[in-house]
Amino acid sequence: MVFESLAVQRWALPNGIELHGVRAGQGTPLIFIHGAMGDWRSWEAQWSLFTAHFDCITYSRRFSFPNQNHQPSPHHSALDEAQDLAYLMDLLQLERAILVGSSYGGFTALALAVKSPQRIHAVVAVEPPMMKYAYFTPEGRAVAESFRKETIEPANAAFRAGDDVKAAQIMTGGINGATSQLASGAAMDKRLQNLQAMKMIALSSDEFPLIEPTQLAALPMPVMLLSGLKTQAVHKAIFDNLVQAMPNAQAIRVAGAGHGVSREQADFFNETVKHFLTENV
Repeated sequence: MVFESLAVQRWALPNGIELHGVRAGQGTPLIFIHGAMGDWRSWEAQWSLFTAHFDCITYSRRFSFPNQNHQPSPHHSALDEAQDLAYLMDLLQLERAILVGSSYGGFTALALAVKSPQRIHAVVAVEPPMMKYAYFTPEGRAVAESFRKETIEPANAAFRAGDDVKAAQIMTGGINGATSQLASGAAMDKRLQNLQAMKMIALSSDEFPLIEPTQLAALPMPVMLLSGLKTQAVHKAIFDNLVQAMPNAQAIRVAGAGHGVSREQADFFNETVKHFLTENV
């Protein structure tokens, strides 16, 4: 396995948060940001290719394995994750970096790009779950309400009842599809190591804060947005409206992939993103 030979580092941020991850390669700094139930290991399929061209960092977000952060965070969102990332960049003395994020990691990347555009060379975001964008159209609103009723509310109820495993299974099925390979076996075991991360998002007072379309449209750096053609309806609704809000972004819909484009179509993702960054950074 690619990551087995790497020493995991611990970074202590000034806000009292610890993060863990690995770093390798040379060149322009590139930071990988994983999704809601992933961790620093989520980018193994990208590591060898990108470390040959970039100074790569993959880290576990605040509440993901193996971090031990137990601070109360009732309003936790991508805005907090973006601040953590800014602190990490400061600690590593990175003036600017490329951000490559999947799902909630893509949301985090866009949040930091809006907050500190001067620090970001480029952004690649795979299906950032910016839920409020689904509500921009009547069709999207219907899909989002169905997702909330069938996935979010049952999962949150399970979390509140203390049945975290059931909650994780409900969320995995809703996000990735009922037949997803992530719903069982070793993949699910790894996701269960990141239950706290999903729980903190699920029980937040505003897990999907709105980043205004005008802010996204004004981003000065190159942006690539990716979505799987086999993705769940809620992700498609969000993505379609996000693309409309960001006319300057390059949008790609990937055949043979659902929500996890970088995992499900890794070769296509790697070559497409590498070409985009080579042309634009």
